[in-house]
Amino acid sequence: MTSPEQPQPAEWWRSAVFYEIYVRSFADSNGDGLGDLPGVRSRLTYLRKLGVDAIWLTPFYPTPDADHGYDVADYTDVDQRFGTLGDFDALVADAHELGLRIVVDIVPNHTSSEHPWFRNALSRPDHPDRSRYVFRPGRDGSPPNNWPSVFGGRAWTLDERSGEYYLHLFSPGQPDLDWHNETVRRDFERILRFWLERGVDGFRIDVAHALFKDAELRDEREPFHVTAFSSDWRAAIDQPEVHPLYRSWRTLADSFADERVLIGEVVFSDPRRIAQYVRADELHLAFNFALLFAPWDAAAMRAAVDATLAALADVGATATWVLENHDVTRLPTRYGGGRDGPRRARAAVLLLLALPGAAFLYAGQELGLEECELEDEHRHDPIFVRTGGLRKGRDGCRVPLPWDEAAPAFGFTSGTSWLPMPASFGALSVAVQDADEASMLALYRAALALRPELTGELGWRDSPDGSLVFERGSVICAVNLDGDPLGLPGGEVLLVSEPLEEDRLPAGAAAWIRVSSGDVSADAR
Repeated sequence: MTSPEQPQPAEWWRSAVFYEIYVRSFADSNGDGLGDLPGVRSRLTYLRKLGVDAIWLTPFYPTPDADHGYDVADYTDVDQRFGTLGDFDALVADAHELGLRIVVDIVPNHTSSEHPWFRNALSRPDHPDRSRYVFRPGRDGSPPNNWPSVFGGRAWTLDERSGEYYLHLFSPGQPDLDWHNETVRRDFERILRFWLERGVDGFRIDVAHALFKDAELRDEREPFHVTAFSSDWRAAIDQPEVHPLYRSWRTLADSFADERVLIGEVVFSDPRRIAQYVRADELHLAFNFALLFAPWDAAAMRAAVDATLAALADVGATATWVLENHDVTRLPTRYGGGRDGPRRARAAVLLLLALPGAAFLYAGQELGLEECELEDEHRHDPIFVRTGGLRKGRDGCRVPLPWDEAAPAFGFTSGTSWLPMPASFGALSVAVQDADEASMLALYRAALALRPELTGELGWRDSPDGSLVFERGSVICAVNLDGDPLGLPGGEVLLVSEPLEEDRLPAGAAAWIRVSSGDVSADAR
């Protein structure tokens, strides 16, 4: 990453590594069991040493917690449990002093049901704020259409006072805004400007593909599909009206100095649909989950990489890569758990950080944290609640970070952590891994330090089944997913995720090798 005294690179976001902080699970400064902004601020030097370029903060706004902060009751303040606006300003100032940028979550698809706008909307049918939301009369005693909620159940809840239903693609505590309403668009421009003027370096836009709904509210085709990419089959979202909105937001962001960035959470399996959001005058970046949802399989991973790069090249956009976030099972568990899962997760980070474009890490990924099994009484996720426990939800990947070996809270808090932390976290803590040169944390630090050496376009090299080998500039990345021991090209081995066996790369391992210019092939694409 760039040091504070160095000039910041133009279009810094094209090759940046972003580090997602789930605020309530990162570091607690006051012993109440919830992470907070002063806690984040106290750990900035850790992030500086790790080597990331930017921090993405999940919502810290006032919230009744219907969905852990993704139900915002006030978009221009800080929930008192997480600190104050003064704490936020101090965090931004300290981060910038260390050369770290700050990106904040913005949640424009819906508000909290406790937001003053929605409370006004419920107060009487003729209140002006009611038009900010999607209220409709029912159909033959049922909701206006058949739309399902992402969290389970119907996407409509009855307002008994008026007899109309309101739309919520997520929980009833998250009523959807009507983005066809000019007042909504105007107010969010004011909200974005508020944070930009406080020095934020950009926004991660939650559910960026779904702000505008089908204005006619037509039924979705049944049966509904159960898929990781539920957005793929929803015809009511991904409406054309969203693109002029993001052009206006891009104009706003570009009016500020220091290259502020807009990052969309755009959840489609087809990268060609994602590409429409990152055309030159719209969002800077959009999340790409193709690699995240790919199995541990060389052909599947190569297909995900190729499809992504081809689709984004068509619009001149930068690819993004991610393997973990606050909504999915932790990587070592997803890759099989036991002995294989952590080993594969180590190899995967060398693949992730070798790919061209921007990369996103999730707090705790650098420690190799596994998914936590929780008793039902400790689960808070509305997915768990609304499905009656049929879907366990996302609490298992949101358990707080361990900073030292001292149970039961492992340095996260002096009180009781908001989610219980397993005894195994002590051995994975920052303090323990700091002292181990072979730890997952050491691997991440080394890879992030070397990553600037990987430049230029990606060029595939021929390799045996079960492996991936490609070059970027003078560095070759070799990943042996499940093949026979893989011979490496001649050159200097910069980094390996596992020890070589008789100079060969074993299965479940990856390596970076620096080669001379004469050994770089001419087939880079």
